[in-house]
Amino acid sequence: MALILTIIVLNATHLGCERQTDSQAVIDTETEQPVGQINMLAQLALLPIETLSTEEREGLILLREEEKLARDVYNYLHEYFNINVFINIPKSEQQHMDAVKFLLDRYEINDPTEGKVEGEFMNKELQELYNSLTTKGKESVIEALKVGALIEEVDIRDLQNELINHVNNQDIIFVYNNLTRGSKNHLRAFTGVLKTYGIEYSPIILENAFYNEIIN
Repeated sequence: MALILTIIVLNATHLGCERQTDSQAVIDTETEQPVGQINMLAQLALLPIETLSTEEREGLILLREEEKLARDVYNYLHEYFNINVFINIPKSEQQHMDAVKFLLDRYEINDPTEGKVEGEFMNKELQELYNSLTTKGKESVIEALKVGALIEEVDIRDLQNELINHVNNQDIIFVYNNLTRGSKNHLRAFTGVLKTYGIEYSPIILENAFYNEIIN
């Protein structure tokens, strides 16, 4: 999944979708959960539990930690830059983590994030990536926003890879498609804020045509 390549690229540089972002979802007053999250879990419960392949199992473990990485990096950067994207989007990333955790529990897979504090990962490549991203992101608000955009690129790339090459189970497809929509919204959010600073973001991971399709 080319995470090492992502780290190298980062160190070598200064670095149908709804338009409403996940972080702006309506909250159910009884459960205090976003309505979209409640609906997703309700729909998931209706889908069958199918035979899990090794690739699907490994993908779920990776995606659980990748969503944690996004949440943890954004929470870290919020300590330096008190802007809305670093307040709202981490809440959405927690929803993404919860959705993957639902699948881990459903298929009786040990949670790789259990007992891990923020900024701590079982996957060594993700640990290196977290360290690189937080170091780069705290340099300036521009670099922080670029880090956010890069994280969403990585998430979209890895989710697409799983969906195209590894996933057959209906419930996993359902969750990954929802996560992809969320990550596209987040990418638009970060690049949109960069534009307010006069910065036109150029994709590092995604192909230009695919990136432009997402942004436009």
